[in-house]
Amino acid sequence: MSSVKILHDNDADASVLVGKTVAVIGYGSQGCAQANCMRDSGVHVIIGSRKGPSFDRAVADGFETMSFSEAAAKADVIHMLLPDEFHGPVFAEDIKQHMTPGKTLSCSHGFNIVFGEIVPPAGCDVIMVAPKSPATEERKAYLAGFGVPGLVAVKQDATGKALQTALAMAKAMGFTRAGVLECTFEQETYEDLFGEQNVLCGGCVDLMKYGFETLVEAGYPPEMAYFECIHELKLIVDLVFEGGIQKMNKVISNTAEFGEYYNGPKIITPDVKERMKESLKRIESGEFARTFLNEIRVNKSANLLKAREDLGSHIAEVTGAKIRSLFERKG
Repeated sequence: MSSVKILHDNDADASVLVGKTVAVIGYGSQGCAQANCMRDSGVHVIIGSRKGPSFDRAVADGFETMSFSEAAAKADVIHMLLPDEFHGPVFAEDIKQHMTPGKTLSCSHGFNIVFGEIVPPAGCDVIMVAPKSPATEERKAYLAGFGVPGLVAVKQDATGKALQTALAMAKAMGFTRAGVLECTFEQETYEDLFGEQNVLCGGCVDLMKYGFETLVEAGYPPEMAYFECIHELKLIVDLVFEGGIQKMNKVISNTAEFGEYYNGPKIITPDVKERMKESLKRIESGEFARTFLNEIRVNKSANLLKAREDLGSHIAEVTGAKIRSLFERKG
């Protein structure tokens, strides 16, 4: 079992970014949070965006905002925070010609570098600075005087200062206050995709749906099934977040804890782990990346949008909307 180095404020030198311009490419949730945190820390940040709501929002937030190409031309550090499927085309059309020697290409997810959608030119640093948090929580933690954990990685160190730049950006966003893990692009990319697909999104969503469906099909009220299999999951995850699995088990009832040991292994059996291993191989081989990009670029997201629509009509979602409306604060 390998481990990674954890770095904090004392390991990062914010002065590395003094006199430099960071262009945040894309002003969605992460672009907005990261740009504002860096600016609040004294970094000169500009925004590259297409005309539209994101562009207008960046202007309203007081940023110098321009096209992708103009921002890349002006910047010393080009920090790409667009959705994964747009990195390759935008880099080829608007960024690549401005990647002159000594500049830094940065991102918060290694997908496009690892899977060859972007091949950076020699002479440029290539780094990753990635928060391990949704953008809303990341910004909230920064404003509270702390930060969320993060990752830094270096893929190409042409100047000999790539890691220092990554750490300076991480410090400017508050990540080093909580702790930053130094890893590789491959580690971040493969583990991130695996976690999303097998546990956080794919695994967890299907587990909730199957549990809900089992109770409803057995004749139990859907409202009660929703509370038991979906609503209360947040309460359990919050306990794990605060103190780990063992802490959670100390807080829940003895009945619930014993049920975890008694029935959990009968549901999540060793064959699930074997299928997870197969999933990891599909990720590491690039099969998932090719399938995903084909869905977006060739199928125009048809299957993705159909699955999203179908999920909205699932009885668990319909019941959940009804339950949440009953408990909304009035007035």
